[in-house]
Amino acid sequence: MPNKSITAIFTKKGMVVRQICEVKNNQLSISLPVDFKDKKKVLVIVDDAPLLQAKKQLLMKKAALDPLFLADIKEISDDFNAIENGNL
Repeated sequence: MPNKSITAIFTKKGMVVRQICEVKNNQLSISLPVDFKDKKKVLVIVDDAPLLQAKKQLLMKKAALDPLFLADIKEISDDFNAIENGNL
């Protein structure tokens, strides 16, 4: 499967390519830009942050429907409204 997201950033020390890759059979394949053609070594950092971010977004969506969470948010909002209106 092709990479879904590729970003190239040029710095004083060279080019940095950031891409999100699919993992298949606990392996990944990275497509490098043409500018990397003659490079013999590159630094690869594996970061599962996109996965963690997706999990957090799912939890936030669930929280938006949770009655207890919504009641807590309303209570906090009411407290701040009281402070703003000087009704303490």
